[in-house]
Amino acid sequence: MHSAFYRRTFLIVTAALLGYGLYRIVEPMLGILGWTVVLAFVLYPLHERLTRRLKGHASWSAGIIAGLTPFLVFVPLSILGAVFAGQVAKVIEYLRAQTDVSYPEFVHRLSSLPLVGSSVSWVQENTTVSAEQVQAWLTDGLQAVLKTAASMGGSVALNVFGTLIGFFIMIFMLFFFLRDGRTMVEQGVKLIPVKSARRTQLLKYLGEVTRAVVFGSAATALLQGLIVGLGFSIVGLPSAVVFGVLATIASFLPVGASLVMVPAALYLFATGHIGGGIFLLCWTGLMIVAENVVRPMLTAHHAEVSTLAVFIGAIGGVVAFGILGLILGPVLLSFIVALARFSQEAPTADA
Repeated sequence: MHSAFYRRTFLIVTAALLGYGLYRIVEPMLGILGWTVVLAFVLYPLHERLTRRLKGHASWSAGIIAGLTPFLVFVPLSILGAVFAGQVAKVIEYLRAQTDVSYPEFVHRLSSLPLVGSSVSWVQENTTVSAEQVQAWLTDGLQAVLKTAASMGGSVALNVFGTLIGFFIMIFMLFFFLRDGRTMVEQGVKLIPVKSARRTQLLKYLGEVTRAVVFGSAATALLQGLIVGLGFSIVGLPSAVVFGVLATIASFLPVGASLVMVPAALYLFATGHIGGGIFLLCWTGLMIVAENVVRPMLTAHHAEVSTLAVFIGAIGGVVAFGILGLILGPVLLSFIVALARFSQEAPTADA
């Protein structure tokens, strides 16, 4: 008989080798796999309702949803990515052109406005940086950001699909993730070395955290981006899609989409469009409603998610995983916070 040390060492080495081999196999498809998991999670409630309507035929339900996904999700994303890239190019061209209102004149007009005028004047008097220098920094920085965003937006379909083969792989995996996803998760959770009741609690807890992030933070960010884009279109500002997408990303920051709306309103004031500026500031109230009313509604009965975890997760996630990181980063970081909280909770009597 082999010793206990030999058996444990053999199991650990074998598991490590198999895990490394599995990673090398799925590494080329990590992006596709990540998007498939996100889509499956978002579409799973629809799958459950449709399965009940189809009298328990989960395969039919998964097949219908997977078949409609290209038309309801991927095609709109591709169109949005193409429009976004085109509008970014127009914004960059506009920045390079000579505008009617230079930055120094823009600052001068702001200093004459009530409320913000005194602050602008104080900054001018107490800084050694000239308006021309600030204009050059802002223009160069914004062009660099927009060029990066254009490359991401223009290839969003490619990032999601990879290739035509990758596209069909995603649809194929989506079918099985919808049909067998719950079973996969339950079987995976069984590997956790705790009692059955405790595993059930953990699975429910992590599910609530994921729903809170996806349907709370991500859905609210998309709604705020839609509000910003619509507001830009109403007041006649150009590139509404670009700034709507930027507002969606900014919604993960502490100050939110106000980073986009407030400068736009100040620009309208400074260029003489007082009515448009007032409207845009009032329109910002819709974002406040989305943040303080819609988000709690979407996260009702779900686990509490740290705002700091969502913020750091979104920023770090984008750097590590690209646009997928806006969702994956907050989820992973919230998982760590949730596991730390869960480990401190006392188990129930039957656990």
